[in-house]
Amino acid sequence: MDSRAITSCFHFHILMILSLLCLANSSRKPWHENSCNMYRGSWVHDISYPLYDSSACHFIRKEFDCLMYGRPDHLYLQFDGQDFLKKVMYVGDSLSLNTFQSMVCLLHASVPDSNITRNSNNSVTSVIFQDYGVSVSHFHSPYLVDVEKEKFGRILKLDSIKDGKTWKDIDVLVFYSWGWWFRAGPQQPWDYIQEGEAIVRDMDRRVAFQKGLTTWAK
Repeated sequence: MDSRAITSCFHFHILMILSLLCLANSSRKPWHENSCNMYRGSWVHDISYPLYDSSACHFIRKEFDCLMYGRPDHLYLQFDGQDFLKKVMYVGDSLSLNTFQSMVCLLHASVPDSNITRNSNNSVTSVIFQDYGVSVSHFHSPYLVDVEKEKFGRILKLDSIKDGKTWKDIDVLVFYSWGWWFRAGPQQPWDYIQEGEAIVRDMDRRVAFQKGLTTWAK
């Protein structure tokens, strides 16, 4: 794992923990504007929280094991995973899969004796903590918008998200998209781009990304 991958892993964990902590805290009391501002405050080191060892966690793919590849800091492992026992879904590509597996390992370390089951259905993989009635899921969707196979080829549809209903009833959603937008040749999983009735071979990928994210935001 090179330095960029390690840095990316660090940034995603920090953003994920801050976002989930904000939502977890806000769910315990009536919402007031600015009641949880993740950009203010200070870090407090608490050694009482459990550590999880990614090398001993069977939920994580070995190429995603930051500790095995020499990540020097371990502070991101020190938090109480029971505070994050909510329905969480990661939507995106392998970076989302990375953080999904890390979160499952963190929760498993906090409740190791919980009855845990796994489900895989089409693009969704879920790990369910039966004793708590919660789940952590990964929805594989590199572009967030749809890629559909039609008679004349595979089409990236910038204004279509048919599987968005999959995200309903989830407490916390974590989205990521960008890594696949500049793929070309054999690694590109589409042949045409469609917006409305217009179908083109290609367009500026940053423009396509913006249009896709606009659809997602709506």
